[in-house]
Amino acid sequence: MSSTVLGLVRASHPEPTAAVTTVAGLLAAGVGHPPGGTAVVVLTVAASQFAVGWTNDALDADRDAAVGRTDKPVAAGAVSRRVVAVAAVLAAATTVALALTTNPVAALCATVALVSALLYDWPLKWTPVSVLPYAVSFGTLPAFVVLALPGAPTPPVWLVAAAALLGAGAHFANVLPDFADDARTGVRGLPHRLGPAGSRAAAVGLLVAATVTLVLGPPGPPSGLGLAAVVAAVIILVLAWYAGRTADRPGARSVAAFRAVMLVALIDVVLLVTSGRLV
Repeated sequence: MSSTVLGLVRASHPEPTAAVTTVAGLLAAGVGHPPGGTAVVVLTVAASQFAVGWTNDALDADRDAAVGRTDKPVAAGAVSRRVVAVAAVLAAATTVALALTTNPVAALCATVALVSALLYDWPLKWTPVSVLPYAVSFGTLPAFVVLALPGAPTPPVWLVAAAALLGAGAHFANVLPDFADDARTGVRGLPHRLGPAGSRAAAVGLLVAATVTLVLGPPGPPSGLGLAAVVAAVIILVLAWYAGRTADRPGARSVAAFRAVMLVALIDVVLLVTSGRLV
């Protein structure tokens, strides 16, 4: 039993699951949810992330085994595909049930985010619109958090747009280290069609756009912290571009770009959860 539980934890993509759930919780507290409301947001988002992660590993087990992904518990035989698939279905149902404890509009938003992410797992990962589920799911995350407030206020357009840009940029960045494995297993999403250089450029442009939106979107003049974040994002990405040009291997260039865009994404997340002018 303990090995099955450990396998399920590893198959849930625990790092991104923890990161997205933590961001949702901080954002919920930042927009004024009481402790109970924040807990509902956190549990809903966590269940959604579990559903998406387990679905991904259940569907990709053969691909992961083909490229020797020993870090993937289903491919490595640490937990069965059936167990992970059943867990994914239960987590998806739990997501909807928890979201319905807020209000129908917020629940619909959470459900759209979940369905969009599941559609990435299959079949959109292999298509030219592979970026769309990332944009939709990330964009609807803060919308759900705001809509779950008592009275369901309208989420600011700039907030939803910034989160969508952040999600789209994360998609291009996330694929960079996996180009070789994806090529061997036939994945042909939008980043693969653009190639490593095009994907690096897309990730940089989208994350800079997200940063600028988070700084200029809220009412009133931009804060000093926000302007400093824009400058920091540009400097980080320029340094990564230079490091990539001087690297002697394509893989090293992709890793440099991946680390840079993840750092900028972290800056964007800090801006997202520390703004006092969300609603």
